[in-house]
Amino acid sequence: MTIPSLSILHHSPRVTIIGAGKVGSTLAQRIAEKNLADVVLLDVMAGLPQGLALDLMEARGIELHDRQITGTTDYADTADSDVVVITAGLPRKPGMSRDDLIKTNAKIVVEAAREAIAHSPDAILIVVTNPLDVMTYLAWQATQLPRDRVMGMAGVLDSARFQAFIAMELGISPSDVHTMVLGSHGDLMVPLPRYSTVSGVPITELMDAATIERLVERTRHGGAEIVELMQTGSAYFAPASSTSLMVEAILLNQSRLLPVAAYLQGEYGLNDVFIGVPCRLGWDGIENVLELRLTEAEMAALHASAEAVRRNIEQATEMLATVADSNN
Repeated sequence: MTIPSLSILHHSPRVTIIGAGKVGSTLAQRIAEKNLADVVLLDVMAGLPQGLALDLMEARGIELHDRQITGTTDYADTADSDVVVITAGLPRKPGMSRDDLIKTNAKIVVEAAREAIAHSPDAILIVVTNPLDVMTYLAWQATQLPRDRVMGMAGVLDSARFQAFIAMELGISPSDVHTMVLGSHGDLMVPLPRYSTVSGVPITELMDAATIERLVERTRHGGAEIVELMQTGSAYFAPASSTSLMVEAILLNQSRLLPVAAYLQGEYGLNDVFIGVPCRLGWDGIENVLELRLTEAEMAALHASAEAVRRNIEQATEMLATVADSNN
């Protein structure tokens, strides 16, 4: 009788992270040190991903895990990944909006998505690159993956920021705060105070309307606030933690309800757009989209957010078509 190899008996989950910048490298650290999966860190800059991977490997004995972290510039080394995360692209600089990054990052994301899925056709694809909702649409379009296997990291981060601001305002543990933010990952995001609670108590019972609106506005501009403070880059600790939470929900098949950028086909009255909505995440990706009962004002805000995303998708698609024509 032939005894199966250990690799067959104990398949180790594999996550590829494209882009070894601060978000990508911090995410690699999060995934490895939470013992979720082996990690492949890919970047176009030779030596960078290899050096980061070696640095993380040298910390394994201290952090008490045995995960393999590999650095590479070759997509062939990413083969058979269970999850692919795209963080590659330029970050925002002071004075820039996320939408200002469309021209620069669209080509990077499309090429990365195609190459990665060519080597890992069964992977779940998570896009982190800004402008998030637009880049997720372009990655889905480029790979032709089923909609349940493509998503963008946005709502988890925006909800975490709202959670942090509420906790700081009330002087309580953020562990007791649960928030929900829908819409695009930008100034038109839609925080929902009615669905945001402290140990089950709606924040509308704990703060006045003016305070809530101030925290909502700070959430909408949470990324810009960090960019202005840092001057030389953008946020990466909280984005990496948010993406790690999504990867964990998928790899551990947790069926967690999280707000992510998903492709809508009639939900919330929207079609052919990626926008932040609450979804159940598990091993197959997006298990289903939850349709919350929104007020007329909330629904109008969500549709306005989606319309802005749609305009940017059209702009990005036209730009990519122009580039393609010039190369022919």
